[in-house]
Amino acid sequence: MLTRWTFLVLGFVLLTTGLGGCSTGPGAPSRPNVVILFADDMGYGDLSSYGHPTIETPNIDRLANQGIRFTSFVTGSWCVPSRTQLLTGRYMPRVDFGGRTGANGNGGLPESELTLAEALSSAGYATGMAGKWHLGHAEDRFLPPNQGFDSWLGLPYSNDYRKPWVQTDVPLGLYRGTEMIEHPLKQDSLTVRYTAEATRYIDAHSGGEQPFFFYLAYNMPHLPIHTTEEFRGQSDAGLYGDVVETIDWSVGQVLAALEEQGVADNTIVFFASDNGPWLNLPDRMLQAGNKPWHAGSPGSLRKYKHTGYEGGARVPAMIRWPGQIEAGVDTDELVASPDIYRTLLNAAGADAPDLPLDGHDLMPFLRGETDASPRERYYYFLGDLEAMREGRWKLRLADDTTQLFDLRTDPAERFNRADERPDLVEEMRTQMTAFADSVGAQLPDE
Repeated sequence: MLTRWTFLVLGFVLLTTGLGGCSTGPGAPSRPNVVILFADDMGYGDLSSYGHPTIETPNIDRLANQGIRFTSFVTGSWCVPSRTQLLTGRYMPRVDFGGRTGANGNGGLPESELTLAEALSSAGYATGMAGKWHLGHAEDRFLPPNQGFDSWLGLPYSNDYRKPWVQTDVPLGLYRGTEMIEHPLKQDSLTVRYTAEATRYIDAHSGGEQPFFFYLAYNMPHLPIHTTEEFRGQSDAGLYGDVVETIDWSVGQVLAALEEQGVADNTIVFFASDNGPWLNLPDRMLQAGNKPWHAGSPGSLRKYKHTGYEGGARVPAMIRWPGQIEAGVDTDELVASPDIYRTLLNAAGADAPDLPLDGHDLMPFLRGETDASPRERYYYFLGDLEAMREGRWKLRLADDTTQLFDLRTDPAERFNRADERPDLVEEMRTQMTAFADSVGAQLPDE
């Protein structure tokens, strides 16, 4: 992989010799297209480029090699806060959902929030979506077609919201727009059908003057895991590996569609997981064919989904924009989901909402114009504000303990350094208290 210094020198040579710049296909818009590929419950260690020994993900790895691969990308540690950060640029405590957003919930994104799709639509983008929503369904106004997306094929929430796993009488069905078009749901082919929706959208919206945004939010590899017969037995890592390799195939299809339409060079592609793997499975999930090994791996990180440790919030993530974002670079700089919202708004020339935002524009960093990410801190909410990272240090206040970790030397969070640095603990705790107060939250021990 290239170092950041190598890229800066190469960029100077290209500019001074007149060879720099971003090539685009015929008729491509001056503003970039945007494609987001968002996996569900994929762990930090589930991709071959992040160290998995048997799951093969050549298409996702190629995407990483053509852009920047993040090794300290963090997000909400379960579905709803993660999607809130990505699509509104705000921590979940700032957003008044008015209730839960699962099958039996009545809550949803309020009109006061400006989703990424709404912002890009107002800036002249065509907007489409396939996949999982999970930000409200009880009223049509909460669904994607009324949250900025021109089209949507997908599920309103996670794919386990049906009996026997969840005790609900609300049917789990596939939607197109605001209408349910399939029930009972055929889950085996979900990833394949979402992929077809994405490639059709790219084909239909490429080559014109209007830029497009497509959000492909996979339901997999969230339990219960499914794939088609074509992919079963493909991986040496069992059914879970088959499901992840199906997603890798899907990513390859999307990238190929961009290439075939001549718009790859003017399209920002961002890939990430919504949170870490679901390893602390409740008893309700261990039935009807689900197995404990049908979940992913946090790699070397501690714990899993719905915890304040790195295994819950740190995920595989990468971004590509040929000719604009430096390629072949790994970075351990701190980056978070709200930053993607802010970065894409600015890249698209879209207006930001008149609301407090929790993200930063990453583009100067991604282009190699600065060495450091603009993000200095990240806050880990699990209802309460449980933890905070500032630079290399992370303070966690939960389970009646105070834990301080040096994530630069100890990313696995094995060694509690709180007794060595009481001054730093107090300083970071004060910062946590102030931020919790500012968003209407509190610390666990308050």
